[in-house]
Amino acid sequence: MNAFGRWICRTLIVCMPAAGFPLPAQAGIVSTERISSALARDHIKNFLDRTEVRAQFEALGVDANAARARVDALTDAEAAELAARVDQLPAGGDGGLGAVLVVLLVVFLVLLITDILGLTKVFPFTRTMR
Repeated sequence: MNAFGRWICRTLIVCMPAAGFPLPAQAGIVSTERISSALARDHIKNFLDRTEVRAQFEALGVDANAARARVDALTDAEAAELAARVDQLPAGGDGGLGAVLVVLLVVFLVLLITDILGLTKVFPFTRTMR
């Protein structure tokens, strides 16, 4: 073994006992109100991060970063009320794209199963069970 390898081995031998020592940790009690207000703020910020909401802010001339700063300045009660209002808004959805994808997947699976059973011959990569 060369000198560099011996040096690395000696360094690791000295450092390995320190890896087993526990590190100090501190914990405290967190109130339910503090957690719920943090969740409400996160919910509002996630809503503000959506592309259609940002586009509407830009259309109205409001800076999205300024809106996020205003959310941070809300009191806990105001944040909870605003989060409840956000939940009551009508869902925008994805413009029906999800439904179209589900329908296409179902049609594909039905055709695939009928190809495997030998009832149709739509896909060239399938072999019939018959």
